Amino acid sequence: MRSLPSLGGLRGRLPERPALPVPVPLSAYVVDCGVYVDGARLPGRWSHTDAVEEVRRRGDGFVWIGLHEPDEEQIQGVADTFGLHELAVEDAVHAHQRPKLERYDNTLFMVLKTVRYIQNASPDAANEIVESGEIMVFLGRDFVVTVRHGNHSGLAAVRRELEGDDDKLKVGPAAVLYSIADHVVDNYLDVTDHIEDDIDSMEALVFQPRSRVSADQIYLMKREVLELRRAVMPLAVPLRRLAEGYTPLIPEQVRSYFRDVDDHLTEVSERVMNFDELLTTLVNAVLAKITLQQNSDMRKLASWVAIISVPTMVVGVYGMNFDHMPELQWRYGYPMVISVIIVVCLTLYRIFRRNEWL
Repeated sequence: MRSLPSLGGLRGRLPERPALPVPVPLSAYVVDCGVYVDGARLPGRWSHTDAVEEVRRRGDGFVWIGLHEPDEEQIQGVADTFGLHELAVEDAVHAHQRPKLERYDNTLFMVLKTVRYIQNASPDAANEIVESGEIMVFLGRDFVVTVRHGNHSGLAAVRRELEGDDDKLKVGPAAVLYSIADHVVDNYLDVTDHIEDDIDSMEALVFQPRSRVSADQIYLMKREVLELRRAVMPLAVPLRRLAEGYTPLIPEQVRSYFRDVDDHLTEVSERVMNFDELLTTLVNAVLAKITLQQNSDMRKLASWVAIISVPTMVVGVYGMNFDHMPELQWRYGYPMVISVIIVVCLTLYRIFRRNEWL
């Protein structure tokens, strides 16, 4: 019976397995950090420094780190590790940027505005309809750094979808940028659908007979559409650049996908422009309706003033303190005056009713 070799003898002959990364606690501003090689995510939790070292040691794959509203001190370590330009880092920290695409050496910096529709009981009871946020994307040869501002612009669903599609992940960081842009524009489509429903409801109220619609709510809707327009319109030029080969960081097979996103954005842009024109029409219609209502009210007031002026005039005349006035001593003077007042008032009332003043 052969004896088993000792562990010490086996240790020298067994191939060494790569050590798994030690779990690293993520900071409050770091949402996720993953290493992707050959279309799959490597197991374990990584710090940004260990992740980029692993990718560059392999010479393959890329790192995707997501940050949420970091301050200057928090983002500085990530910027130093990935070599991010200081001007782009400053924009990412302070936010409130227009959608744009900039190139710094071998890094792309893209800003996308995110929007979310706020559900309200009815369009005429809303105080806010569209909430906006921002996503900044730093794109390099072997990394993607996303910086989010706002609580509604999460990318967890985008990351899960990509991790379930090996073919896209094999393309590299450009596939992440495309998926983020596609996700943002899809949200634009969803928000425009909701706004279109609200505008249709508001339009029905405006043109409903004898309905009273406040122009303030239409102005609120117009303001929210303007906020959506600021997010949508400036994004067209960056997407067109990416689709036309603005940088070698976007390979040819991904550019066609950016053209598809640009087509969807064009659809959103046209709808937003139509919203703006329609709301302008609704404002004019409401103002015209208010003017007509005011004219109707003024005619009613004028009619009642004319009717009331008859007894006022007669009583005023006979209230004068003169000794010699006609019919003062006549037995039927009072009933006659009252009868004349009633007949004249009823006649005026019928005339105004016939002319639709009352």
